[in-house]
Amino acid sequence: MLPGMSEEKGCVWSVERTPIGPLLLAATGLGLVSVVFHAERRRVPAALSGLARGLGARPAPSPGDHPVLTEAAEQLAAYFAGRLRVFELALDWSLASGFTERVLRELAAGVPLGSVVSYQDLARRVGEPGAAQAVGAAMGANPLPVVVPCHRVVASDGGIGGFGGGLETKRRLLALEGVLPSPLF
Repeated sequence: MLPGMSEEKGCVWSVERTPIGPLLLAATGLGLVSVVFHAERRRVPAALSGLARGLGARPAPSPGDHPVLTEAAEQLAAYFAGRLRVFELALDWSLASGFTERVLRELAAGVPLGSVVSYQDLARRVGEPGAAQAVGAAMGANPLPVVVPCHRVVASDGGIGGFGGGLETKRRLLALEGVLPSPLF
């Protein structure tokens, strides 16, 4: 268990400004549990309601320097500045289970910055070669985008595929990682 958190499913959150827009970060006593795109003020209540349903507890705003949220914010800042290649954060996987968790863990461990994998190849890696569409669903259910890099999963035909944070965000993340050219303007 991490300092500053109880064993119960208490959850704290904060919103961090990033080059791809505000991200809501949430943490439990086990680690970072959620990253939510487009966390503008008007969208935060809905994101918190979703977290409450998933965790069985209403998240509370961080009372200040929370170690997990602080470390996550620092690592995200380093990532966006091009100084971080691998996130080293305690993660709470309680919002993922079964096939989705297996796929996300493989993605986090086996697809490094600067590379991509197809939905089909990721399905093969987890022993389910016919499950490319299920891998796509798992990417859409990823509770920890950016940190668990679902933006690195692309279509077998070379297309960019889908992305819960929006295709422009996916393009920007892949450009940051050197996989796609940066937009000209």
